Amino acid sequence: MVPRRPRLGGLDSLRGLAIVWMMSFHFSFDLNWFGVIHTDFYTSPWWLWQRVCIVSLFLFTAGLAQSYGDARGRTERAFWKRWGQIAGCGLLVTAGSYLAFPHSFIYFGILQGVAAMLLVHHILGRRLGAWVLLLAPLAIAAPQFLGHAFFNPPLWNWTGLITQKPITEDYVPLLPWIGVFWLGAGLGALLRRADFRALAALPSVRPLGFLGRWPLTIYMLHQPLLVGLVWLAAHR
Repeated sequence: MVPRRPRLGGLDSLRGLAIVWMMSFHFSFDLNWFGVIHTDFYTSPWWLWQRVCIVSLFLFTAGLAQSYGDARGRTERAFWKRWGQIAGCGLLVTAGSYLAFPHSFIYFGILQGVAAMLLVHHILGRRLGAWVLLLAPLAIAAPQFLGHAFFNPPLWNWTGLITQKPITEDYVPLLPWIGVFWLGAGLGALLRRADFRALAALPSVRPLGFLGRWPLTIYMLHQPLLVGLVWLAAHR
């Protein structure tokens, strides 16, 4: 039996940083939605690049966590249980976003994307170990070289090989984003050879570490709470 390893506070803190950044981004979006501020979340480089950085940090840490989870001795049952939670929450997000944004609801956002990436990595990527670092740049570049109008209909949007971005509030397709996930997973596979000592050396920030232990729960709860607070403030 593979001995259980402790959680890494530094990794949880990195994930917690992504959560705080995401919540501040969504809070700003909500303020704009209710007319408290006025900005363009769909074309402004300021907001678009923040989104890229937030998603990248989430997926990079998710890849690291997968490699560390394998080293901790995670069972198949544990993997599929977590995958089911993520996929199930993705369905709830689709339903909820359809009520709020019927013309631009989320059908392949961050949760759907993570679920797809976990499947691909679990079946293929983890068997390659650190070699996925060679696949990562190819995945990141794929939409630029393999994009085709064939993939523009919603049925194929999940691939990311599009030439026209779909109208949706959140879009995290398999390509190029699995490349970022594989950067984390590949780095984790390398760090495993040294018993994750470099990762264990990352400083742990207690509030961020706490948030980083509950990413899915916080993701599902924070927007309803933020929207409720902004709505109450706007209707006082």
